[in-house]
Amino acid sequence: MSYTITAQTRTEIGKGSSRRLRHAGKVPAVIYGAGNEPVSIEFEHREIINIQANADFYTSDITIALDGKEVKVRVQAIQRHAFKPLIEHVDFTFA
Repeated sequence: MSYTITAQTRTEIGKGSSRRLRHAGKVPAVIYGAGNEPVSIEFEHREIINIQANADFYTSDITIALDGKEVKVRVQAIQRHAFKPLIEHVDFTFA
């Protein structure tokens, strides 16, 4: 199964800006990998909360529509809230 997430590039980086994003219903994330510069992104929480419940989400390639381009990534790590059903941060690697 293929998954697509629509994202935007983040310009503000840090704890305060990440908190503002989470409060606005968005998830801060980063894409990194060998030979490429890390890219900080943000996307809507509702786009990932349902698809992350599927087991193949963690093992298959995911397409991120980032500012008009499509980027193939894989999930490296997900940080969840301690007791609420919220995703706090996602690490992706270039596929």
